[in-house]
Amino acid sequence: HMRIHTGENLYQCNQCNKGFTQKHHLLSHQLTHTGEKPYHCSQCDKAFSHSNTLNVHMRTHNGVKPYQCSRCEKVFTYSSSLKTHMRTHTGEKPYQCSQCNKSFTEKSYLISHQRTHTGEKPYHCNKCGKAFTKSKNLYTHMRRHIHSGEPI
Repeated sequence: HMRIHTGENLYQCNQCNKGFTQKHHLLSHQLTHTGEKPYHCSQCDKAFSHSNTLNVHMRTHNGVKPYQCSRCEKVFTYSSSLKTHMRTHTGEKPYQCSQCNKSFTEKSYLISHQRTHTGEKPYHCNKCGKAFTKSKNLYTHMRRHIHSGEPI
């Protein structure tokens, strides 16, 4: 137990040399290299390397939302979702564009914004080839194909 406090890593991964204070942490880590996912969801076809990840995933099926905002009544499945939500109250925008200094509450918003500078359009229509900077724009576009009666 004391190794946790001293930081002494007696157990080392033979794949990447990452060190661990406890053997079970090493064994758990090694699953990331093997790709083994022994924990299977009973509700869908997803599988996970760690039991705690499966337990968190199960919230998507059972509707459990244990994280409540202290400023409003919203509840969340994941602590990370609550943390992101709190930025709506605090105004914190930790993700800043290096090109124009515009700031964002979420990393994904920054990545999407940066495409306005780079011109990157990673979302392509498999029907007509038109490209988009945002997946939601591709989705809207694809619905136009569907509503026009064209086979997708």
